[in-house]
Amino acid sequence: MAEAGLSPADVCHCFAVRQAARWISQLYDQHLAEAGLRSTQYAILGHLERNGPAGIAQLAEALVMDRTTMTRNVTPLECDGLVAIVQAEADRRRKEVRLTPRGRARLAQARPLWRRAQADFERHFGAGEAAAMRAMLRAVPHGR
Repeated sequence: MAEAGLSPADVCHCFAVRQAARWISQLYDQHLAEAGLRSTQYAILGHLERNGPAGIAQLAEALVMDRTTMTRNVTPLECDGLVAIVQAEADRRRKEVRLTPRGRARLAQARPLWRRAQADFERHFGAGEAAAMRAMLRAVPHGR
């Protein structure tokens, strides 16, 4: 519901979150560009490093993306040799995305750049405010 004197865009939760997300993504992308990665690609590589191989659908669900968007993000990683798409060992009919040694090395190269992006964001927004924002945003998909 619109607040008195404000336009719907001024009070739209979706618009505000997406606008902030675009600004934050641009900040991280600027830092990660030195390693040849975008923030979404960094997140995919990091997820694979932490959790091991996964199917496209699993990755999409874990990172809250649709499958086609995940495929568009994984394809350049595969072309660069950072991930491999192979048959799953447990079910040969299924394919999974695996982090390659080259992907692990790129992730290691990008990690200090990611830390700089984190520090820049905290300088811009405040460390306490950033922590509170993360906690609040993590609660959104769970309804609290």
